Amino acid sequence: MRYQISGKQIDIGEALTQHVQTELGETVGKYSQRPTEAVVTFSKKAHMLVCDTLVHLSTGLTVQAKGEDPEIYAAFEVARERMDKQLRRYKRRLKDHHKDRSEPVEYGAAGLYVLPADEDEWESQGDTGLQPVIVAEMESRVPTLSVGDAVMQMELAGAPLLVFRNEKHGGVNVVHRRDDGNIGWIDPRNIS
Repeated sequence: MRYQISGKQIDIGEALTQHVQTELGETVGKYSQRPTEAVVTFSKKAHMLVCDTLVHLSTGLTVQAKGEDPEIYAAFEVARERMDKQLRRYKRRLKDHHKDRSEPVEYGAAGLYVLPADEDEWESQGDTGLQPVIVAEMESRVPTLSVGDAVMQMELAGAPLLVFRNEKHGGVNVVHRRDDGNIGWIDPRNIS
């Protein structure tokens, strides 16, 4: 597994780097024999140290965890424990996923646009055209997954929603975490 361990305005020593590689490799190795890359970033947030951990698996799935603590080693341990919990929860499905899928998850390109949130500006435009100004534009990746795998990927990534292409019919779908804690699934193809 390739490791990218860095700090934002923090010096990362050799001892911490070795600790992260050993512990993270052991944690991920219990559940997945084929991780490809791990990106670990340490940063400061007020008086707390934050550890963001992202592991790419060879199947195309991504596991993400975050930990905060006043001590840097403890922040990493919080993130590692959260990742361990996520992987343990999905262990059976991850192993079954490897058997059923001979190739990595297929991703298609999609545009991503971020629009400004200033509604006063939109209202002052009147009838001159309600075209919001695009302030950021970049490319995003949309995976082709089953609904169950999409829910698992959303949970593993810690994301509030996931846009994916449904592998059964190729249409664009969305799974999201609802306010009541349940998972919602939007499939525009099934709307009458």
